Amino acid sequence: MNRIFINLKIALGSLANYKLRTALAVLGVFLGTLSLIVVSNLSTALAKKTAAEIESLGKNLLIVRSGIVRRFGPSISLLSEATNLKLADAEAIKNGSVSVSDVSPSSNKSFPVRYGNTTLINVLIIGVVPNYSEIRNFNAAEGSFVTDEDNQELKNIAIIGAGVAKKLFPDQNPIGKYLMIYRAPFQIAGIMEEKGVDLSGVDQDNVIFVPLNTYMNKLVNKDFISSINVRAASSEAIQSAKSDIESIMRKRHKIRQGMQDDFAVIDLKDVTQLKSQAMSMITILGRIAASVSFLIGGLGILSIMILIVSERRVEIGIRRAIGSRKRDIILQFLTESSFIAIAGGAAGLVIGLPLSGIILKLSNLPFSISLPGILLAVTASVGVGIIAGIYPSKKATLIQPVDIMRM
Repeated sequence: MNRIFINLKIALGSLANYKLRTALAVLGVFLGTLSLIVVSNLSTALAKKTAAEIESLGKNLLIVRSGIVRRFGPSISLLSEATNLKLADAEAIKNGSVSVSDVSPSSNKSFPVRYGNTTLINVLIIGVVPNYSEIRNFNAAEGSFVTDEDNQELKNIAIIGAGVAKKLFPDQNPIGKYLMIYRAPFQIAGIMEEKGVDLSGVDQDNVIFVPLNTYMNKLVNKDFISSINVRAASSEAIQSAKSDIESIMRKRHKIRQGMQDDFAVIDLKDVTQLKSQAMSMITILGRIAASVSFLIGGLGILSIMILIVSERRVEIGIRRAIGSRKRDIILQFLTESSFIAIAGGAAGLVIGLPLSGIILKLSNLPFSISLPGILLAVTASVGVGIIAGIYPSKKATLIQPVDIMRM
């Protein structure tokens, strides 16, 4: 232990003579460590947010959407809407597949909404049945949700999103009051919990739920729906449920082989896989940047150590002459190169953790610390120091006392 402290003291004195080069070498390792820690924490936070988004949309959820749907990256776009998705299709799906545990038909359209002198131009009105809240894991925070009685009797009741409540009723309790959806009055029966933006970019707090039959008969006067929310019996049954749904829908809609479907069965896990691929690209690019920084830092350590060996030939020769072994010389220079790398790694760790917290807060992502990322960053910084110090330390052991006496 005493020898280690002596070597460290010698290392500090030697590196102090090359302040600029030492600082540049430390900077390279610092940037590499900082990049790895920030990118790893960011990737972990994004993964957590994606998992939370999936869970918030509903467990083992499949969505049958009418019309032609295309995926563009992680988002889903409706190219054209069909008019032949009916309530009977939902019943057929529920009764036609053992992999399906429940279904909930729904339909939606944007309408202007008014209360008093305040008008919201573009609010998504969603017609639903009572089990929608269970299947989509979206519940009323106050009041009640749509009931069977509301739906059967075509009642004009509304359950408003948290965002709508804040905009229309900033200083009062809206339950029991009436608002206008287009030209029809609806009594507010409940307020939904805050949900935020879903995977498709829809603000789930800027919505109003009404009974599906009320929606179809009084708001849009149509007998078709836009989507069917399907809950698979288990996560393992999702793929079989999807295959069964596609088969049932093709048969009911008389879609022959080779014809284009007038519906789409959306598995949210497919969407999140695309999102995960995008996150993986961010991680890969971050690690490439970190690798370049570590390489620059390693080259900086290598160059400064070679310079130190060249300028300390006399010291090395004297140490060899008085009995220092080769391993003592190697240990000395590995200590110096490792100190540079560890100093850069420690600085990157100290700055990287709070910087990650700031970035995650500004990006509205859950705070997350990636322990594997930190371990990788620390290991990489120490490894760079050892690898960069091997050649100079080997070169130092080749210096012989007799060569110094001839100088």
